[in-house]
Amino acid sequence: MPVLMEPRGAIRGALGVLLLALFPCVAVPADGAGKLVREYDLKAAFLFNFAQFVEWPADAFPDADTPITICILGDDPLGGSLDEIIANEVVRNRRLVVRRYRAVEESTACHILYVSPSETAHVDQILAYLNHRSILTVGETEGFSGRSGMIRFVVAGTKVRLRINLEAARAGRLTISSKLLRLAEIVSAEPVR
Repeated sequence: MPVLMEPRGAIRGALGVLLLALFPCVAVPADGAGKLVREYDLKAAFLFNFAQFVEWPADAFPDADTPITICILGDDPLGGSLDEIIANEVVRNRRLVVRRYRAVEESTACHILYVSPSETAHVDQILAYLNHRSILTVGETEGFSGRSGMIRFVVAGTKVRLRINLEAARAGRLTISSKLLRLAEIVSAEPVR
């Protein structure tokens, strides 16, 4: 049976309520085929919310009209969810845009960079290239936050949790709201398995 996507407004509204309520974790529906789609819908909603709970230094925006750019590096498991969620959204008087890239060198104008699981073999090189840049790096691969990734999505059972490497965020001169930090496990190193 095909998985049907809910209308954009319903997805944004429902996910926004969940995320903005700042639960310690967000449940992933456990209904077989729809699980993966809904898991990535939630991750897309988190990426949107990160734009609201992270502050970038002034020099991260060349001018007052520069949008907040959310980028996906590698294969896009989010599908159209992120595009739908951020359509016509504005955060701190900046519109939001989504870009997709195949090479990390193309992503230097990003503000939030989601590193797709397809890039697992290259995570160390990606994070080394972006080291000390004001780009919020987000991923879900094992050891991501221990390798200087700033936020890692961790799926534990039916919940999506966050691990935040605050040292990496500070090195990039990013300020993460205490509201978001309350959602997360703060790590400085994570063993690579």
